[in-house]
Amino acid sequence: MNHDLGTSGARQTSGSAEWIGGEPSVLVFDVNETLIDFESMSPLFERIFGDRRVMREWLGHLIMYSMTITLSGLYEGFFTLGQGLLRMVGEIHGVRVTDADIEELRTGMLTMPAHPDVEPGLSRLKDAGFRMVTLTNSPSNPQGRSPLEHAGLAHFFERQFTIETTRAYKPAPHAYHLVTQSLRVPPTTCFMVAAHVWDTVGAQSVGYTAGLVTRPGNAPLPVDSLPQPNLVAQDLPDLADQLIRRWRPS
Repeated sequence: MNHDLGTSGARQTSGSAEWIGGEPSVLVFDVNETLIDFESMSPLFERIFGDRRVMREWLGHLIMYSMTITLSGLYEGFFTLGQGLLRMVGEIHGVRVTDADIEELRTGMLTMPAHPDVEPGLSRLKDAGFRMVTLTNSPSNPQGRSPLEHAGLAHFFERQFTIETTRAYKPAPHAYHLVTQSLRVPPTTCFMVAAHVWDTVGAQSVGYTAGLVTRPGNAPLPVDSLPQPNLVAQDLPDLADQLIRRWRPS
């Protein structure tokens, strides 16, 4: 793991650690949950399990096992892993998961809608002159449109990066370095936008700054020794306003 200790580190501010970075010119957006809404798949889980909350259980497994296979030196695609985990959750709950359920999940993972606040927030940031790219654990879709394209958001971004290039899931350092090396920019010019602390921590550990969007079920992790988001916002327009005030003052 490469750390730029000359430009990033922790300082104490009002009893909490703020991770120091440079002025961002490239905004790097997570896609799943940050931009597109996983809750759109809850009706599938309610039909299969009789409880829409099982979607969150499945999603937690998906995040955990994507990290597990990376730490184990293995790789499998995000969609294939998600389908296998649906069968595993079925076994846990004693519920039969059918091939039709698996196909419905695959379709759902490809066609999730954007959160309603996303387009206004992205429009503000684009108008403010930020470069914007995405970095997602989801693979591309050679047979059709990517989840970002399905959500109608692709036109905001100059590049769509996916960890299938590195075969290492976020928060592995390789994923964040993929962006900086491909764009030929230093990590300190990149700002990670994510709804998950594990993603902001991973990005900040290689020199990015970061903003946390506190989608439902997400919040900052108040451990002073760990990187803290430079900005915390309730939605994307809120984050856009904070970014513009801090780094694009009129």
